[in-house]
Amino acid sequence: MTLKIKRIVGKRKTRICLSGQLRYESVGQVKSEVERSGPRLALDLGEVDLVDIDAVRFLNACESAGVAILHCSPYIREWMLQERSQLKDDSEPA
Repeated sequence: MTLKIKRIVGKRKTRICLSGQLRYESVGQVKSEVERSGPRLALDLGEVDLVDIDAVRFLNACESAGVAILHCSPYIREWMLQERSQLKDDSEPA
């Protein structure tokens, strides 16, 4: 299954709705959408059913840059938190 991307532009915020599988192959396309969307942006993951590690890292980078992540499934959110924790552990001196 592929990833579908739908942009909804509102008065105050742009929302990018993703549907399907967010994987390495499609991260570049979503990144382009994010970069051209302006500062008030949200990624809606309500219909995303599968991600890979590249997608998780991309989502964490988006969140760190101030992009809101909406309707994220618990398994994706947990994986994002684990990946963030792993990066933090790896960057601390032993």
